[in-house]
Amino acid sequence: MKVVVFTLGCKVNEVESASIMASLEKMGFETDDRLGYADIYVLNTCAVTREAERKSRQLVTRVRRFNPAAHVFVCGCASQKNAEPFKEKGVDFVCGASEKQRVLEQIALLTNKMPCGLLPPKQTKTRAFVKIQDGCNNFCSYCIIPYLRGREVSRPISEIVEEIQNTPCPEVVLNGINISSYSDRGAGLAALISALGGVDKRLRLGSLECGIIDNELLTALKNLPDFAQQFHLSLQSGSNAVLKAMNRHYTRGEYLEKCALIYKYFPDAAITTDIISGFAAESEEDFGQTLSIIEEAGFARVHAFSYSPREGTNAYKLKDLPPDVKTERLHRLICAGRKAELSYINKFLGKPLSFIAECCDGEYTEGYSGNYIKVYVKGVLEISKKYTVTLTEIFKDGAMGTAQKA
Repeated sequence: MKVVVFTLGCKVNEVESASIMASLEKMGFETDDRLGYADIYVLNTCAVTREAERKSRQLVTRVRRFNPAAHVFVCGCASQKNAEPFKEKGVDFVCGASEKQRVLEQIALLTNKMPCGLLPPKQTKTRAFVKIQDGCNNFCSYCIIPYLRGREVSRPISEIVEEIQNTPCPEVVLNGINISSYSDRGAGLAALISALGGVDKRLRLGSLECGIIDNELLTALKNLPDFAQQFHLSLQSGSNAVLKAMNRHYTRGEYLEKCALIYKYFPDAAITTDIISGFAAESEEDFGQTLSIIEEAGFARVHAFSYSPREGTNAYKLKDLPPDVKTERLHRLICAGRKAELSYINKFLGKPLSFIAECCDGEYTEGYSGNYIKVYVKGVLEISKKYTVTLTEIFKDGAMGTAQKA
């Protein structure tokens, strides 16, 4: 029997879906993560925005177009937030974000298979995402995720090291809902990084909060044999007033100080970020401060989002801005982010960078440099192998380069 495990949302969801796939294969099923015909569908949903919830609900209809008689199992944040819309569609089983093990149990009951516990994720790409913690205690005023994912829980350092050592992928990304809060009996993220010093992988970090950036963490990263010099440092706004309304626990000045500290240790680092435009408390002056910090921080890439009110959060009580204002600000934010990205890439034209070949369409081999520049190399390179690339020109959503084996 074939099972499609389809995922919406964050990298943590992707990791958990990959664990479900590994477990299902252990139970004897054929699995795929692409929408197509299957006997069983596992839909891992997202609730970070209203649009994500809407798409999650639509998934049930989409998969039944492939097989109207298929069995459908739903899990994740959208079904945690509101299970009823899924139950009304007549799916076989619905559970939340922290109960995904139950999907395996229910599929085993349906098919008379021996149930299997959640295994380490099936790695289907050249970059392995390794979940080191779950949950969030920050309670940003706009975010529903802490209410759905629950409080912070971290995995033991020894367990993480073993999983990374056993993955065949040349690059590993440490991820979670809030990896900045990682703690194994008092040992924090810097201790985990130090424990990975002997692992022969390129190591990349998932999203960080600026409070975690200090000399201890940066020294540990500096001592790694192969650290991907990208710091995804969530910002959300460049305005102190908006940051306070968002309950973000830092100021614009403190954020810029953390960027400066990163550049002290890693002058060529890519600092990427998330920014929300059109937050309920945002004035035009506030938004102008957000636009100006993009250049001040020297961002290599900006992930721009329009504010989406989430019922159940503190910000939901605030008066929302008109849709046309939010749309116009999002457009300006995307343009400013693209300008910053081009400026960052231009600094590396003619310079050698580390590169791992990830995929090839027959004409170009694609992958990312350590500092997260999308690189295209003409011709066919060996997938999963490390190369040294020299960037020659801006191309598509990244840069063209020439490659030599590292």
